[in-house]
Amino acid sequence: MTDRPDTPRLTDRAEAARQQRLAREAEALRANLRRRKQQSRARTAPPADPTPDSSDISSNEA
Repeated sequence: MTDRPDTPRLTDRAEAARQQRLAREAEALRANLRRRKQQSRARTAPPADPTPDSSDISSNEA
């Protein structure tokens, strides 16, 4: 039998590429989370400038 480690060994160059990929992925996940939180807040927040309904305008004219 051959002696095999449980995990494959990466070259220095491959390990650096892997670390860069993981860093990019982590940043993308953080950006996605920020975007989703912002969208959620926008859905639950009341409108900043409420426009009057047509029923409000007709009651003011009388």
